Amino acid sequence: MSLIPPVIIPAAVKHTATIFFLHGLGDTGHGWASDLADIKPPHAKLICPTAPEAPVTINMGFEMPSWFDIRSLDKNDGNEDEQGVKNASQDIVKMIDDEIKAGIPADRILLGGFSQGAALSLYTGLTGPHSLAGLVILSGYLPVRKTISWDKINKPPVLQCHGDADTVVHYEVGVGTSKMLQELGKLPNFTFKTYENLQHSSSPREMRDVQNFIKEKLP
Repeated sequence: MSLIPPVIIPAAVKHTATIFFLHGLGDTGHGWASDLADIKPPHAKLICPTAPEAPVTINMGFEMPSWFDIRSLDKNDGNEDEQGVKNASQDIVKMIDDEIKAGIPADRILLGGFSQGAALSLYTGLTGPHSLAGLVILSGYLPVRKTISWDKINKPPVLQCHGDADTVVHYEVGVGTSKMLQELGKLPNFTFKTYENLQHSSSPREMRDVQNFIKEKLP
């Protein structure tokens, strides 16, 4: 797929780390850039890509920014856009490769996202070629999980956050994903945080937790 040029917030001092953050369905890179710019360390560059416009099955085929097609809201029915997820993941890996070629090592690159962007970030962070500094998964889930070879995954530090009032990616889906990551993935550095009464959005408390995670993983 052809990505629209990303929103880039440069480092304020010497650039020694990079944060990628992927938006949710129908959003753009601008949707998260300003909030994340407020909490990123000064030595980190922030890159917020925008997904290309594509038809989305659950939205009656209307085109909107989408990392891959979503055919159902039931994450257990197996009707997922496997090739779309893999193609989008390869695009994100290429962007990470560009940062590595520019001199930022993989262990100084953090990948995160919200909702569909969180799903793509989690899949890419676990199955991609690089072991990253960390993953930030907000209101997300793990797509095409049945295709994952759990004995071959990367095991980066993960912060997974989910509101218990989420009616889009249900809280139970987030909890199920966290159990899978701990039981099948055996991730040694994994944190799951619940936010009471938070719907499919973010909150100041969640953003403080994200900020602290970034500070810890990209000192």
